[in-house]
Amino acid sequence: MTARIVRTKSEESEGSFPAVDPSEVERAISITRDYLLKIQNSDGYWVGELEADPSVSAGYIPLMYFLTGKVDPQRARKILNHVKNKQKEDGSWSCYFGGPGNLNATIQTYFAMKLAGISPEEPFMRQARKFILTHGGLTHADVLTKIWLAVYGQFDWRKTPTVPPETIFLPNWFYFNIYEFASWSRATILALMVISTTKPVCQVPEYARVPELYVEAEDRRDLPLGIAKHLFSRESLYLWFDNLFKIYEKMPFKPGRALALRKTAGWIIGHQEADGGWGGIMLPWVYSLIALKSLGRPLAHPAIRKGIDGLEGFIVEDSTTFRLQPAVSPVWDTAWTVLALAESGLPAEHPALVKAARWLLKEEVRTPGDWKVKSPKTPPGCWAFEFENDFYPDIDDTAVVPRALRRARLPGAEEAQKAAAINRGLRWALEMQSDDGGWAAFDRNNNRQILEHIPFADFMTPLDPTSPDVTAHVLELIGELDVRAPRKRALAYIRRKQEPDGSWYGRWGVNYIYGTGLVLAGLRAMGENMKQDYIRLAASWLESHQNQDGGWGESCYSYYQPSCCGLGQSTASQTAWALLGLLAADKHSSPAIQRGISYLLKTRQTDGTWLEEAYTGTGFPRAFYLRYDLYRIYFPLLALAKYQISLKES
Repeated sequence: MTARIVRTKSEESEGSFPAVDPSEVERAISITRDYLLKIQNSDGYWVGELEADPSVSAGYIPLMYFLTGKVDPQRARKILNHVKNKQKEDGSWSCYFGGPGNLNATIQTYFAMKLAGISPEEPFMRQARKFILTHGGLTHADVLTKIWLAVYGQFDWRKTPTVPPETIFLPNWFYFNIYEFASWSRATILALMVISTTKPVCQVPEYARVPELYVEAEDRRDLPLGIAKHLFSRESLYLWFDNLFKIYEKMPFKPGRALALRKTAGWIIGHQEADGGWGGIMLPWVYSLIALKSLGRPLAHPAIRKGIDGLEGFIVEDSTTFRLQPAVSPVWDTAWTVLALAESGLPAEHPALVKAARWLLKEEVRTPGDWKVKSPKTPPGCWAFEFENDFYPDIDDTAVVPRALRRARLPGAEEAQKAAAINRGLRWALEMQSDDGGWAAFDRNNNRQILEHIPFADFMTPLDPTSPDVTAHVLELIGELDVRAPRKRALAYIRRKQEPDGSWYGRWGVNYIYGTGLVLAGLRAMGENMKQDYIRLAASWLESHQNQDGGWGESCYSYYQPSCCGLGQSTASQTAWALLGLLAADKHSSPAIQRGISYLLKTRQTDGTWLEEAYTGTGFPRAFYLRYDLYRIYFPLLALAKYQISLKES
């Protein structure tokens, strides 16, 4: 990783910012509010495109080939247009906009293009191949990339991790069991249990093979699963176990193997959602379909057919390009849009807010999911990120949705139903607090550190630890509802997690700007004295990381290099997060706020939106990032609205 992040420079000096005109703020709020009202879905929700790196869209080609034996040529052409548009000058594809080339994304995209019939002698393919070989070729790819290529006969299955399906027999009380993995890892690893056992090989045409991506000659390829840095370490332990598992795989008699595969397949099918997916995200979805097909389920099998059909709801396609979203975010987008609209002055009984609240109430998850394993006495009453994801509702959405519901006023008995849903959501969130005082995204106490070093950890984060940003969202909820019970432990957690420079890490948004802005807002909602030294330190950190153009920005590179935290080109969403944090810290008259508001006003488009290509959302730190299309709209609106309120109160 060689990217270097520097502060954004502009011709404007700190003293050249004119005073903010309140009437201009009002005009900007009005135009952006009207834009959001115009794009509301007729059912009441908002949803923006969720963009990932190009390898996700390119992966649609191999997946369809594995499942159906063919590739839609029209869609393949559109995917080609999309990935060529995203290719970097050095021939690579990056994990995030503006980031350095990524070996795994480039390998996966290159293979997909060959399978689509693109000649390896095309200039853009030669460039990609040069990048891959310069960076070590296939032998240096991560584990999931190697498994992906093994499925198509382009990598040796013997050099991939073995995940015995017998793992499913381990009881929930056992130290190591499937429910100790994060929800996304669990759903993926169950599918990989099947795949690493069946070792499917989908024969691809000769023109699609990729032997040219190996640096080494075929008879000289040493393809180790991994290298332990120390003889006695967790890495060496996993390698030792993998050797044992591979010896067991060679044995002619494996008691319980057939039952384990049946039980694992039953778990996979039993966890399929109503929309045909698994976990609401593409990673377990793709591997679950491959797992079922590798077990001999035909294309017409209900789970496979449902899974393929469900992909259509994640596809964004126009006349020239095709993009596969890694997830969809309607609940999250709707809740934040409601909050922004309400703070901007939209009355609680406005039809748009009423319709949105009714839709959010219909999305409440009232059935138990996997979270029930660690919270068996907690009644359901929560929300997921997506349209359909009943097994994995999340704490982030459940913390934000009740706050959004409180901003809408429903007629008659519906208001009481709304209040009951808010109380259920509050109770669920409170009971999902982990023992360390914080909140994670999907589970409580998902902290078996030994799992951090499993072979898949080089891409897929195995654990779901507590994080300051999710905790901050819960703090805002319990602060608004004036709940006292968990405050002491939660505040102690926040104090422990503060960095020495005053910032907080952002797990689900990029990165320290996200975490710091959210925590300050949460502390404000909790009624904390915002003049305390640790809060002042956090506010000073935000002020010191403002760019000369008045905005704030932070690259995903800060996950790799903490010294780059808070550094990057200004973006509308990150500027909004910083402003919300400073406003919460009672910095209303700070020159930094004036410059930040000026930045939002001068970069706003005439339709009330902001341009933003940067990925400011996080999937897996150091591996996978997201661009939420609506972040560039509702977060700036919320910041402008909060600023306007502060002017009226001062």
